Amino acid sequence: MKTATHAPVYFLMVDDREENLVALEALLRRDGLVLLPARSGPEGLELLLRHDVALALIDVQMPEMDGFELAELMRGMERTRRVPIIFLTAGGADQARRFRGYETGAVDFLNKPLEPDVLRGKADVFFELARQRDELKSALAENSRLLEQTRRHARALKEADRLKDEFLAVLAHELRNPLAAVSNAVQVWKRSDRAEHQQWARRVVENQIKTFSRLIDDLLDVSRVNHGKIRIQRRPLDPGPILDGAVAAVAPLIEERRHELTVERLHGEALVDVDPVRIEQVVANLLTNAAKYSDDGSKVRLVSRIEAGRLAISVQDQGIGIAPEQLPRMFDLFAQGDDSLSQSEGGLGIGLTLVKSLVELHGGAIEARSEGAGRGSTFTVRLPLAAAVADAVPEPAVGADVFHRLRALVVDDNADTALGLSRLLQFHGFDVATARDGPAAIALARERPPDVALLDVGMPGMDGFEVARAIRREPACRNVRLIAVTGYGRDEDRARARAAGFDEHLTKPVDPDLLLASLREARPRAEGEELPGLDSNQERQDQNLL
Repeated sequence: MKTATHAPVYFLMVDDREENLVALEALLRRDGLVLLPARSGPEGLELLLRHDVALALIDVQMPEMDGFELAELMRGMERTRRVPIIFLTAGGADQARRFRGYETGAVDFLNKPLEPDVLRGKADVFFELARQRDELKSALAENSRLLEQTRRHARALKEADRLKDEFLAVLAHELRNPLAAVSNAVQVWKRSDRAEHQQWARRVVENQIKTFSRLIDDLLDVSRVNHGKIRIQRRPLDPGPILDGAVAAVAPLIEERRHELTVERLHGEALVDVDPVRIEQVVANLLTNAAKYSDDGSKVRLVSRIEAGRLAISVQDQGIGIAPEQLPRMFDLFAQGDDSLSQSEGGLGIGLTLVKSLVELHGGAIEARSEGAGRGSTFTVRLPLAAAVADAVPEPAVGADVFHRLRALVVDDNADTALGLSRLLQFHGFDVATARDGPAAIALARERPPDVALLDVGMPGMDGFEVARAIRREPACRNVRLIAVTGYGRDEDRARARAAGFDEHLTKPVDPDLLLASLREARPRAEGEELPGLDSNQERQDQNLL
């Protein structure tokens, strides 16, 4: 058990005779007590001004300044007027002297020669009072500290609550915008047969689906980063293609806003050891912000160069800029450069938080600079260079001939989803069968063993996990590549999918490129293998779905 520590307690002893001071010190000595001897009144005053004295033991009869005069001076100063005084007198004290002493603040008179037990008893009282006073002061100081800490936490919670409310308002705004665009496009699609209207509507729907996916991915990524669950796959590579990918991703927005984008690759042949998907996400996010928060027709500059042994990627714009007081919190979660929703250009206020987290996962850093509101801004990402060069293995192109011998089974209780996914696979050469529920999927897999099966997880009755386990138990389906296609994208969901026998876990809406990359791993049937099958005529499959 830890013993409490106390500050020392100070007693002042004032007597013009040295032997009296020595005797007092011998009588009063104890742990935690510091005795301050003084041979005169002025010397005693000096000690009183230097120390926080708990008791003053003052001889009455002293040359130059007697004990009463010293006591009167003590009562005249704020620092010393509350110090208790015990007068020590050799000749006793008549009523008049006692009255004067009590007027100056004395608490007692002791006659010389002193009674040791009486002196110690009175000194102990003041010693303990001083200790209690110190403990009370410490408790009050601790209470004050806790109170201030509580107030700070309350202010932080209030601010967090305000930011949460603003974030939810922005989220609702961001979700309604693409919904409205999709709704309008669908109405045009239904009411017009003109080819240009149909193409426009299709383009709008495709773009807004990407917007939805981006919003959801940003939310999930921030959650994963906060819980330390995000994974990056690093390899040494040329940053050039990463920049190209980011530029291509924001090209529609740049074109729509009529910006002039300048790309300067000044990094030479330097390589970086990064996850290309994540760093492309970082650069695309910065370019998107630059495009959104700049007036139409502005200049945006993307530059990569080597600085102090690191790759520096800068995105500079001529946009709304950043006020000095906002710079320190630009990367805080939900922080918005402008609180006005009427001036919002889109985004949830989490993009820069995610960018900072992704950059730091790579051992890099990011900084924001601006000369103030309306004067543009520059965001610079710095990443460590790669120590070695990795041989790049180009991925094979995907075409219908890659999959022309493969059978696919698509299982989803949503008819539109199943139909769209099956047609996408047929475009790439798959022979596709479809099912709307678990029992039907198992029956199809038994009659017509697939090479790959894409299973929705959240189906009523028999869910995708049960279906996956049942298909794996079929002797002819043990080598089938099982892909979970689901709206659940947490790490727990991926782990559960692996435990159920899935080879891959893709979240809706499925990125076609990711899907096709996963399908390359499907193992085709042996040459000449004949398996009982169903009629895979597209019209029959469409009817089954509808």
